[in-house]
Amino acid sequence: MVRAMKIGILVVGDELTRGMIADANASFMARAFQEEGWEVSFVVLSGDGGEDIATALHFLLLRSRAVVVTGGLGPTADDRTTESLARALGRGCYLDKEVLRWIRERFAFMGFPWTENNAKQAVFPEGAEPVENPVGTAWGYVLEEAGKIVAVLPGVPSEVKRLFPEGILPRLRRWFSGTGEGPPRRTVKMFGLSESRIDETLSGVDFSSLGVSLGFYPRFPENHLVLTARHTERAVAEEHLARAVERVRECLGKYIFAYDEETLEGMVAALLTERKKTLAVAESCTGGLVADRLTDVPGSSAWFERGLVVYSNASKEELLRVPPSVLREYGAVSGETARIMAEGVRSLAGTDLGLSTTGIAGPAGGTDLKPVGTVFIAVAGDKGTVCREFRFRWGRRRVKEISAQWALEMMRRYLTGG
Repeated sequence: MVRAMKIGILVVGDELTRGMIADANASFMARAFQEEGWEVSFVVLSGDGGEDIATALHFLLLRSRAVVVTGGLGPTADDRTTESLARALGRGCYLDKEVLRWIRERFAFMGFPWTENNAKQAVFPEGAEPVENPVGTAWGYVLEEAGKIVAVLPGVPSEVKRLFPEGILPRLRRWFSGTGEGPPRRTVKMFGLSESRIDETLSGVDFSSLGVSLGFYPRFPENHLVLTARHTERAVAEEHLARAVERVRECLGKYIFAYDEETLEGMVAALLTERKKTLAVAESCTGGLVADRLTDVPGSSAWFERGLVVYSNASKEELLRVPPSVLREYGAVSGETARIMAEGVRSLAGTDLGLSTTGIAGPAGGTDLKPVGTVFIAVAGDKGTVCREFRFRWGRRRVKEISAQWALEMMRRYLTGG
């Protein structure tokens, strides 16, 4: 049984308290804790000063069963987290020779010159258990203090995203529940429906009677719904969870594209592989984002033939044979152009399917008839060509991101007949 618990998060760094950068680690970890059924009681930002770190740590230890600290584990003089934490807890520090050897080998492998201050990354408070960093040189560590757990990670977000789920979260699960497992849960990923509409659509379902709680997690441009079963017997909890997921599917199946760790591009890849179809992409306003997401999928070379960024009118004419008359009469941002782009890239590449995007990402370039955020997306294949017009209201980057998302979603629906 997973016991109720509160967790505090301490984020260390002068660059954060001075507003030079925004913290990404606390929100990443807080979402993970919420999905475990654990409550984050406080998130505290601290500067690099030793007294500041100590004050923040004591504050959180008084109010939480565990504290997770990020930042200040590097080799430079302003990285003081370990020494400050050890002093605050009345502990000495030790140099772990095995970790030091590992760090030296990592530097040699990467071809970086060794400087002695890097040995600082192999120093830990007495009683701490080092936790290997799979993508960096500063290891994390965990220690127990007066019946509570303190876990410490480096502050680089890309390192946190690997070290935290692989090295820290499993240890917290074991400590809190006595097992390596959290409560059964399922993440349902949706697109094309707002969070409020999802909530309204599910309002008639009594999930509490199913022994399941809901959590809404918007991750632009997607909406994720996390269902967590609370029964103390795992087999019963999993049965409750399956029934609850089925109810969600009954209500919102049209908008569900994936579950748990699956991605939209991964689902498109699976469909293309299953149907033995090949794809080529022609992008204007998305500037290669669609091709980037598709080629992030391992094995994409089996079905992804090519991607073209045809940003100018000249490139649309020369590469995709979009007639100048179409561009003059309808414009580069039009359903007519999007259709010819999708059909043109399909013909050029000799693929089963063609996908295109063209639009006005902004902030300038819009008109009364075609305001900023106007986007056309087309899919061409043996079932004909499908084209949709969209009017998005966000800034340039988000228009590009949601256009790429819709392009993938339209391809998914084309392949499934949805």
